[in-house]
Amino acid sequence: MSQDTLKHLQQRMAAAVMTPLTARETTARRRPDGVRMELEAAAFIKPNDRLTSLERLEIYNRQYWFRVLGSLTEDFPGLRAVLGRTRFDGLIRAYLTACPSRSYTMRNLGSRLPAWLAENPQWIDPRGRLALDTARLEWAHIEAFDEAAEPALTADQLADLGETTRLVLQPHIRLLHLAHPVHRLLVDLRRKLDRPGAPGPVRRAQVGEEETYLAVHRFEQTVYYKPLTPEAYRILLALQGGAPLGAALETLEASAMPEAERPGFLRQAFHDWASFGWFIHRGEDDD
Repeated sequence: MSQDTLKHLQQRMAAAVMTPLTARETTARRRPDGVRMELEAAAFIKPNDRLTSLERLEIYNRQYWFRVLGSLTEDFPGLRAVLGRTRFDGLIRAYLTACPSRSYTMRNLGSRLPAWLAENPQWIDPRGRLALDTARLEWAHIEAFDEAAEPALTADQLADLGETTRLVLQPHIRLLHLAHPVHRLLVDLRRKLDRPGAPGPVRRAQVGEEETYLAVHRFEQTVYYKPLTPEAYRILLALQGGAPLGAALETLEASAMPEAERPGFLRQAFHDWASFGWFIHRGEDDD
């Protein structure tokens, strides 16, 4: 078998395995283009004395879907709590149909979910903003857990900062501006789900609106949600975007914070961020 033939066979098999199941969780009778799945299976799967080609394909088709559905349910328990089980199950089936797995790892299954929800609000209305906030935080949690942590700068290395200093945040830090304090929901939910024999969420979660700024970060293999002031969020966002320190601090000009309070705020903020090990590199502006 040539390499091209093998590649075509693999692609054909993958397409068949990833075809969405029916409402009865069986293999669809026809492909999306109308071709009978029985004929498609017979083209590259041999029957045996117990199972037809289609029945053999169905084993893998169901295993694939049960695994990816289970993975997203584990990764987004907060979204499930916000929408309820029935709506959530329908949503993730629609999402996986539109955005099938294209990675070797299950970790990346939900990478496109927040953007997809923003483009398909019918799946989350009328709780759209709350659901989207929850999905964004849950994906940020996954990224913060998995992304790299590099050696942090010491307090001595941070002692002589200048306006042209460029501070780089740890790769695992995610900065979020949300309309709801969904971190409280997720902390409470994960605490309940971590209890032995804990049931899944039954009632839909309720969270009121409250403008929220968060830094999602990892410390000693645990992910934390650090609430931020608007001023802290804007400074960190500017630094994360590559701005030199002087330009990042200029974002304070948009703040209602009295000017007399700003030096103390900055001393405490940078002390806390350094103690968390958030800064990993310092360089000077070429200009």
